Amino acid sequence: MSKPSDHNAEMMKRLQEMQKEQLMISRLTKEFSTILDKKQLQLVIHKSFKTELGFNDCMMIRDVKGNIEILSSRNENQNHITDQQLDRYLKNCLDSAEPQLFDLKELSSLPSRFIEAKNSGMRMAVGLGLPAISESKNVLFLFYRSFISRETVPERILNGISPQLSITLHNIDVQEQLKTFQGNIRNFPKETEEEKESRHSFHGIVGQSEAMQLIFEKISQAAPSQSNVIIFGETGTGKELIAQAIHELSEFSGKKMIRINCAAIPANLIESELFGHEKGSFTGATEQRKGKFEQAHNSTIFLDEIGELPLELQARLLRVLQEKEIERIGGNKRIKVNVRIITATNRNLEREVAEGRFRSDLFYRLNVFPIQLPALRERKEDIPLLADYFLEKLYPKTGKKINGFSQNVVKMMMANPWLGNIRELENMVERSMLTAKGDMIREMDFPKVINSQNTDQDFQVKTLQEFEKEYILKIIKKCNGRIFGETGAAKLLGLPPTTLISKMQKLGIEKKHYFRESE
Repeated sequence: MSKPSDHNAEMMKRLQEMQKEQLMISRLTKEFSTILDKKQLQLVIHKSFKTELGFNDCMMIRDVKGNIEILSSRNENQNHITDQQLDRYLKNCLDSAEPQLFDLKELSSLPSRFIEAKNSGMRMAVGLGLPAISESKNVLFLFYRSFISRETVPERILNGISPQLSITLHNIDVQEQLKTFQGNIRNFPKETEEEKESRHSFHGIVGQSEAMQLIFEKISQAAPSQSNVIIFGETGTGKELIAQAIHELSEFSGKKMIRINCAAIPANLIESELFGHEKGSFTGATEQRKGKFEQAHNSTIFLDEIGELPLELQARLLRVLQEKEIERIGGNKRIKVNVRIITATNRNLEREVAEGRFRSDLFYRLNVFPIQLPALRERKEDIPLLADYFLEKLYPKTGKKINGFSQNVVKMMMANPWLGNIRELENMVERSMLTAKGDMIREMDFPKVINSQNTDQDFQVKTLQEFEKEYILKIIKKCNGRIFGETGAAKLLGLPPTTLISKMQKLGIEKKHYFRESE
């Protein structure tokens, strides 16, 4: 009979092994997440992947609409027409939830690539079907020179990194598309006249600055997943274009992205817009209506100006995020919805949370993958590109063919602060086209900048905890140090007294702080 100490030691050993596996999964996932091209992939395979898992060779076989591509750690990547044997091996791996083990020495009928591996001294192969993204089916094969048993196959590690491997392969595809977009002409009617602009665009977003290249990279990273994305940026920076690009590169690209501006709809109507209503549920509801979330089922919904959403609707949106279902106004039926949510705001949501205008739990749910768009004044090298792009775009609207800008106007555009960002630039170009006296814009009437008091210049960056601590202390001071009762701080904050006391303890608020302030 084994001793309790032996059992505990065995448990500790197993826990340590699991911890090492999780650390390995984390390291490999992090390295694969940075890969954007095939050369980087081969480098990481040789540098880290082989070292961590101890295999001798590997290859990834991709089936995209019947076209087979083989990415090998030894040879140049190549396209390959599949044979029946390879097709059978791919199907076995894709149909199985666990890695498949093949003894190359014992198998008589092998695909040509397996025969090459066998002839180079490989004995065993482990095949794993990766999660599918878009229309791509991917299988990873690891080759070993020595015999390995099923028990020694690193199954948990392979399953742990397989989602990131699929995302990495998709990101490589996206980057190749990006290079194509940058090097080819955008699909406009007059392609040769728009070659300059299209060379510097990414899914309709014009820019070649370093700041925008980082944004394009973030779009490529976020698009393949269904994670919530929140886009921060000043008014006029093009947040909707970013959302559209993420949608077009996602698995939902074949469906329409549903848009709603939370600031443009009256508060008494926005609930019906988002969640729909049943006939007769309120005055004027003469028929049943589907809301935006139902319309966006198996697609993307873009909630612009999310910071304007009323507090009571923030709670309903939070439930949709948690439960993946909605109820129409006046209805009692729960409707399942599979929706990818992208939000945008020009507000500082952390400040809104600290001041009680935005729910902290909703903020953390939405803030999974934040993208901060630069203001136009932070990417000035893109201004000439954008201005030329707008000349072509606005030609059908204005009816005036303008060939360009004088050097003086370009210098003035580069020096202007563009407080309205890209939208202001477009409006200025349109106005200048209408007033131009020839085929070139030689004058541009820039608005005068009013030097108003800008509170943001003196705004001190603080953490959410600091804001929350400061706010709670102010409320306690207002209540003369009282926590409980009808006139206490807990009542004013809308919290149970026990919850407020717990928050105070976490924030380090002691009696000496608020009694001193209340005196």
